[in-house]
Amino acid sequence: MNSRLTVREKAAYGLGAVGKDMVYMLSASYVLYYFQDILGVSAVAMGIILLGARVFDAFNDPIMGIIVAKTKTRWGKFRPWLFIGTLTNAIVLFVMFSAPPSMDAAGLTAYAAITYILWGVTYTMMDIPYWSMVPAFTEGGKERENLSTLARSCAGVGSALITIITMIAVHALGGMFAAETDGAQALERIGFKYFALIIAVLFVVFITITCVTIKEKSTVDMQTTTVGEMFIALIANDQAMAVVISIVLINCAMYITSNLVIYFFKYDFGGTSWYGSYTLFNTVGGGVQILSMMLLYPFLRRFFSSLRIFFIGLGMAVVGYIVLLGLTFTSMNNVMILIIPAVFIFAALGVLTVLTTVFLANTVDYGDLKNNRRDESVIFSMQTFVVKLASGVAAFVASLCLQLNSLSNEAVTEADQTVDFSLNVSESAKLGLRMTMTIIPVVLMIIAFFWFKNKYILTDEKLEEIDKKLRERG
Repeated sequence: MNSRLTVREKAAYGLGAVGKDMVYMLSASYVLYYFQDILGVSAVAMGIILLGARVFDAFNDPIMGIIVAKTKTRWGKFRPWLFIGTLTNAIVLFVMFSAPPSMDAAGLTAYAAITYILWGVTYTMMDIPYWSMVPAFTEGGKERENLSTLARSCAGVGSALITIITMIAVHALGGMFAAETDGAQALERIGFKYFALIIAVLFVVFITITCVTIKEKSTVDMQTTTVGEMFIALIANDQAMAVVISIVLINCAMYITSNLVIYFFKYDFGGTSWYGSYTLFNTVGGGVQILSMMLLYPFLRRFFSSLRIFFIGLGMAVVGYIVLLGLTFTSMNNVMILIIPAVFIFAALGVLTVLTTVFLANTVDYGDLKNNRRDESVIFSMQTFVVKLASGVAAFVASLCLQLNSLSNEAVTEADQTVDFSLNVSESAKLGLRMTMTIIPVVLMIIAFFWFKNKYILTDEKLEEIDKKLRERG
């Protein structure tokens, strides 16, 4: 086997990351809205379901890792589970966004719980082998870490694409398949059903390309990672601890915003065509996020160290959130005003997504020198776990915000799709929504800044020193 991956293999692996994070972002950002706002499930119930499923993952992930490790087939141990997990997850995704509207509240709550937990189980069935198979077709630590970093960046692109296209597609598909007499909720419900179907199909196609292109070595052994091993690795590698906690803080901020921004446009910004403003906001924001990952970060890297760019990114996000909060107290008669701070926020998130992955890769070399062991499999599986945990915590915070501020469609009885939902919401509820989606992320970003500044020591010079010592050690 050649020691270096071909461009075709890298592209195929990255394409799989795009597909799987399109699915993940659709679930992470819109399941709460779909069940709570469109179908009327209790916000608190949804928060408990979403957080509980992430806690369940803490036990489910290691079990799936053991199952994959013990698998032996003519196609390898990873690709069969990668394909089976993708296929079943795609089916569950479609079923999850196809809830029968005739169910009562208890039935819909049970439907949400069962399908979301099944979605999490099947996603893990695919996600664990996807990341664990890297040693099966790469040679050496650096090549593996570089590929993992590339894949994480591609995953960020998949997430940003969902941010851009979801509501455009939902309303377009709802308009195509909903009856003329259906109201706004029915249009969105039907739109989400067919959009989930399209994303599910793309997911299967992308991962199939990955499975066909990537050839694993039959002799590779898989290191299974338990939660206990993750914590041991964190205790032994203080730099991994610094990065992981920063990832939790930044992703909690990001997912709180992504869960609540649609409620902001629907119930606060308002207007009869609120979704058009929301779509424009997300389209610009998602596009900026992708460009910041692909262009802004490489550009800034020519002039600044990775650490300096990280702090710049955190500062941009904080400024963006504060300006956004201030603008919400104006008349907000033009969405373009709100897009200005959104550019700062989304650009910062794009840069921070790349950097946290790069920093995590750096901790592998640090751990190798400090502890005489390369824990790349443990380190990168840890990132998957903490991102899931952050999305669960953020969804719970968002659900509490919705419950405390009584934000839902329950008070709206009109079937007319042109109803202005903001007219049914009190000013105090709007204030609570604004504060939750801006102030909490600001606090989390500031904590991340001081935590990282005090704990992370792997400067460019330090990394060169570590690399030199590792080469000397052989």
